[in-house]
Order: sequence, then C-alpha cells, then structure tokens
Amino acid sequence: MEEHEQVVKEELSEEEMAEESTSGEKEAELAVEKNIEREREMGMGVEEEYSVEGEEAMEEGLTLEKFEEASEIVKNVTLETKLVFSEYLSAQTGNKVYLKPENMQLTGAYKLRGAYYKICTLTDEERSKGLITASAGNHAQGVAYAAKAYGAKAVIVMPTTTPLMKVNRTKGYGAEVVLYGDVYDEACAKAYELAEENGYTFIHPFDDLTVATGQGTIAMEIVKELPLVDYILVPIGGGGLATGVATLAKLLNPKIKVIGVEPAGANCMQMSLAQGHVVTLPKVSTIADGTAVKTPGSKLFPYIQKNLDDIITVEDHELVVAFLDMVENHKTVVENSGLLTVAALKHMNVKGKKVVAILSGGNMDVTTMSSVVQQGLIMRDRVFTVSMLLPDKPGELYKVAGIIAKANGNVVELEHNQFVTTNRNAAVELRITMEAFGTEHKNQIMQSLEEGGYLPKLVNVGG
Repeated sequence: MEEHEQVVKEELSEEEMAEESTSGEKEAELAVEKNIEREREMGMGVEEEYSVEGEEAMEEGLTLEKFEEASEIVKNVTLETKLVFSEYLSAQTGNKVYLKPENMQLTGAYKLRGAYYKICTLTDEERSKGLITASAGNHAQGVAYAAKAYGAKAVIVMPTTTPLMKVNRTKGYGAEVVLYGDVYDEACAKAYELAEENGYTFIHPFDDLTVATGQGTIAMEIVKELPLVDYILVPIGGGGLATGVATLAKLLNPKIKVIGVEPAGANCMQMSLAQGHVVTLPKVSTIADGTAVKTPGSKLFPYIQKNLDDIITVEDHELVVAFLDMVENHKTVVENSGLLTVAALKHMNVKGKKVVAILSGGNMDVTTMSSVVQQGLIMRDRVFTVSMLLPDKPGELYKVAGIIAKANGNVVELEHNQFVTTNRNAAVELRITMEAFGTEHKNQIMQSLEEGGYLPKLVNVGG
C-alpha cells in the first residue's frame, strides 16, 4: 500500500462532513458519468481501457454494461444497504469510516447478488436440470433463495463444520443439503462429483465471472452514494467479491484503492499474488469459516492481479475484538468473515481518508456468538480470573469479597478448594472470576488485593 502523508483528523460531526463533501461528491459523480458517456461516444468503452486484456474481458463478461445490467437485476431480491458512518471507527483510525452492511441482506450476506444474477442468466434447460453448489453457508443460502424464486431444484454441499444456523436456513429455502468434508474445497469436490452423476448445473460460489459481476454491484452502490470514496476494504475467500468490486471500482474511478482482507490462517490469495500464479494452501485454520478457502479462483486471478491494490491479513484474535466493537458500538451482528474489513482498519497507514468497509455477512449461530463475546471480554480485560491462597480460618472469604467490592469489581464465579495443602496458613485455594471495566480497572483490583495482604495470580482461561 502506498505511503501517505499524515493528515490531522478534523473533529467533524456526521452532518458537518456531509455538508463539507456534498458539492464535491456531486461534481465527482457527474465527472464519472460524463467520462463513461464520452468514451462510449468515442467507441472505446471504459471497460476496454481498464479491463484485463480488453476484448478477452468483454467476451467473458466483466464489462460496464454487464455490471449495470446486474445492478438492475439484483434489485429484485436485495435490500438497500445504505452506507453507515461510524463515529467510533473513525475516531479509532483517524479516517472517515463508512460501513456497507451487507449483513442486513435477506439471506444475511452479499452472496445473494451473485447467485441470483447467475441463475437469471441461465437457460430454462439449465435451470430445469437442477442446480448444485458448494458453500460454507452464505452462497448456499443465496443459491437456495434464487433457485426457489425460479422454481428450480437446489442441492447444496456444505462442509461438516458449517454452523447449524446456516445449514437450517439453507434447508428453510427449500434446498437439499449434503454435509461433506471439513473445509470448502472438499465440499466443492463432492459437489462436482454429484453434478456429473446427476446432470445438475453447477453454480460456483466464486470462480465464475457472472457470479463475480453480481457481487460487484456493491461497488456501484458505494460509488453512487459516496463518489469521493478513497478506499474500499473487501473480504477475500475465493476472490469473487473482491474481483467484482475491484474491477467495477476501477471502471468507475481508477483512483479508488481497493484492498482485500484475508484471514492470516487462510491467505490463499496473498500467497498466489506473491508467487504470480494460483497456489493451493496445504491447510487452512481460521474462525472465519466463510473465507476458509485453500485455493482462490483461477478465472478471477488475472482480474485480482490487475485491479486489487493490496492485501491485508488479519489474525483470529483481531476478529474477536472486532465483533465486540460492532455489537457494542453499532448494535449489529457481523460474522467473522465479515469482520475482516473492520479489523483491517487498524492496519491501514493512512489518515483523513474516506474508507468503506464491506460487512459481507452476519450469519453467526448463537453458540459461536457466545464464545466470541466471552473471548472478547477476556481479551479486553473486562473478565479475568485470579487465584490466591488463603489461611484456613473463618472470615477470610468475607474479607476478600469486601476488598473486591470496594474496588468496584463484580464477582462472576468463585471456586473454593480446601484440599490444596496441610499448611493451615495457606490451605485454601480461591479462584475468582470477575468483571472489570478494562485493563486499568483490572490492575486496580489486583493492587487492592495485594495491599490487603494477598498474592493474587492471573489465571489464563482464554484458551
């Protein structure tokens, strides 16, 4: 990513920023439209100048006309997900951060766009054969929903590790679900096998230019709403969303920087770009199940090489605290893959820019949600556990509880073990899990216990 000069962040309200940029945004929008129209009149469409190898891209579908067509078609099944300005994330990063809440779509993710547009372009014969795909959940629901809209049969192969909520919702749209393999790649191989055996029409979740065109409609909406956008952050699994968004963004305005974000434990696209060709990771390990892909799309790779400006990788623990930030500050649930762009904001070495983070989905089951919240609280020092030895005599537990109460700590769980040692002066082990306001408050509680004559030791229960 290019180095930029540090710009002092202006303390503006959302309304003030809107007033500041309205005139400039209108001018930029008109300029984009005039530029597109002018090049059409000259017989050299915008897609010819910026696409991968001009005519080849036109033949395969990633053209401005196709993106425009897809944008109108997907409106039949998508909700309007207007940008949400984030005061919290803007203050944290020194940029003007906007969220594109695709987690609010009917199926809980952006995948409905590509699936519906793809199925729309199929012939009646192709749809009548039945549709099949492989997916960790979001594409599955998109295909199931779109197939139901066209009255077509849908078979979805999902990894056995797919959250139950995604499985049940896919079934709820009328699809037949086959659970197979531990990761997407294994499920995909099974789907190809079933397609060949039964004559189904295969709908690839990402390595399909028509699907990628449908996903790219997100960029059309972003640029129309925020013409002066500087950066768009997009999650990457196989690369369909990144291909569509980056290609269309560059068609509309080559100055827009599109940054892909991958889990550090599933960075197949980053490794492929580094080696100059598509590579397969030996394994993937990430809590972001929607982007746990070993091999990126080979059809998409040339577009990624040309149009993606950089890739940021994010560790799983960063997704955990990002989930907490979204729930507490935006009152919204975003799944781990969708949180990649939120976590990546802190990795950007820019200030004072207009940045859009695409929240790709929000399909997270309650069990996973509970675990992520707990881990997030622990990582933020808002829940912690201490262990200490007490004399075996009446009143000691009461004394410890009084110290914690005076320091405004809140006891969540207490374990009292009297069989640690025969030394009655230090015969009882006390483990206390308590809530605090954060690291500073936790340290104050620890200091109060020490001043009370105890030797508390932190216990790592975060796993």
